[in-house]
Amino acid sequence: MPDLTSDLAPARPLTRTTTRLTDGTNTLTSDTLARRVHRAAKVFTDRGIRPGDRIVVKGDNSADYVIALLALMHLGASLVPVDHRQSAAEGQDATERSQARWLLCESGGVDYLPAHRVLHFPDTADTNAQEPAPRDGAGPRDGAGAVDLSAWFDREDAVVLWSSGTTGRPKGIVKSGRAVRDNTVRTIQAMGYRDDDVLAPLLPFSHQYGLSVILLWWVAGCTLAVTPYQRLDLAAARAARAGATAVDAAPSTYHALLGLLRRRPELRAGLSQVRVWGVGGAPLPQPLAASFLATMKLPLLDGYGLSELGNVALATPDSPRGCGRPLPGIDLRIVGTNGQPLPPGATGEIQVRSPGLMEGYLGADATVLPVERDAWYPTADLGRMDADGTVHVIGRNQAVHRLGFTLYPEGLARKAEGCGQQVEVLAVDDARRGCTLHFVIEDPTGGEPRHWRSLIAPHLAEYEQPNVVHVVQHLPLSANGKVDTGALRRLLDIPAR
Repeated sequence: MPDLTSDLAPARPLTRTTTRLTDGTNTLTSDTLARRVHRAAKVFTDRGIRPGDRIVVKGDNSADYVIALLALMHLGASLVPVDHRQSAAEGQDATERSQARWLLCESGGVDYLPAHRVLHFPDTADTNAQEPAPRDGAGPRDGAGAVDLSAWFDREDAVVLWSSGTTGRPKGIVKSGRAVRDNTVRTIQAMGYRDDDVLAPLLPFSHQYGLSVILLWWVAGCTLAVTPYQRLDLAAARAARAGATAVDAAPSTYHALLGLLRRRPELRAGLSQVRVWGVGGAPLPQPLAASFLATMKLPLLDGYGLSELGNVALATPDSPRGCGRPLPGIDLRIVGTNGQPLPPGATGEIQVRSPGLMEGYLGADATVLPVERDAWYPTADLGRMDADGTVHVIGRNQAVHRLGFTLYPEGLARKAEGCGQQVEVLAVDDARRGCTLHFVIEDPTGGEPRHWRSLIAPHLAEYEQPNVVHVVQHLPLSANGKVDTGALRRLLDIPAR
């Protein structure tokens, strides 16, 4: 792997022959990839895109998506990735709030931008049927030059990400290219990614986690395997054919993947080269972690991060407990309700100081509401840190009061998962008790609530016991793989707090 620690500022242009992009049909080596990126950049330039233009990017995972993203970065554009499954109203909202001048999508048009402002992913296929193997260290042969992301990494508004929106209207999160690259390099250092790795993310590229894997691939100079992540059977087969060594996915995806690999031993054998099974985007249920380790003989490596901060702490093959330790150069502390730091092992709110911190949230007229860069960032997440620095994340710091006790629903859910199934806990305000607690068990077999109540009870104190137990076959998920608590409340007719 190239030495990344000596230089965090300028971006390194693509000249390495180890950088490859494969989609199951074609494998693009570094010089072929560079030519396609330049071809896409020329299409965008001819259409009128200029450095600093803000562009909404809406598309499903594909090699064309990756090439277009690199082309826009090469041009120094400001990116606003959005989920390709979102509604037209959500797309219009993202465009208007970010004041994007362009929309890049797979097909069609929209009624909130003029037709000449709507672009489609360009066709960058090579016309040459055969190409000689590239010389070691050689760049593109057509004179276009190396792909250089320096202009994008220099931007203060390199990317606008969106919060999940599970607790209200999604927030626009403005990240600088400098912060994104810094966090990418620190992640590579912590995880030990090499130029012979094959990354096979089972994630949408339009979200923070998926986008971060694209940057990891680019900076590490390895191979990226694009998979149809919504078809796990096809995605696993493609990852196996590519020789995947690192897979990343949300817990819900791993739950389905584990069942698939148990049924398909040939796929399990095909993924035997994977050394990193990364998981993030939502709390990792302990029953899933235990089942995966028992079946695959390797742990799911949990991580903790936020769109506002990037990766904060990562479990590694050498240190697989919890969410691992904070990345090099990132400070993390646990504070109590009075804002004072707590000792190792105590539970409280997680606060972070990181060079990967966002510039701020989008305000009115697409202005940035800046954050204080040297201050501790309050994550509103609940967790603890061991004496050796290992971080354990419990969930959102949403305290409720019941019978004179202060309780945390997500903490109760993690304790209740000792029953062997994933659990969600929903609180409802109650004038007499303070709140009532609804425990929701995911059980595809449809077991009786009283059965699960008996299994939950030993893991909870008397004052933590559920008022009501519900059983659902599957917990509803949001687009980024988190449990959609709003949808769950509607499904079970549980009022919001």
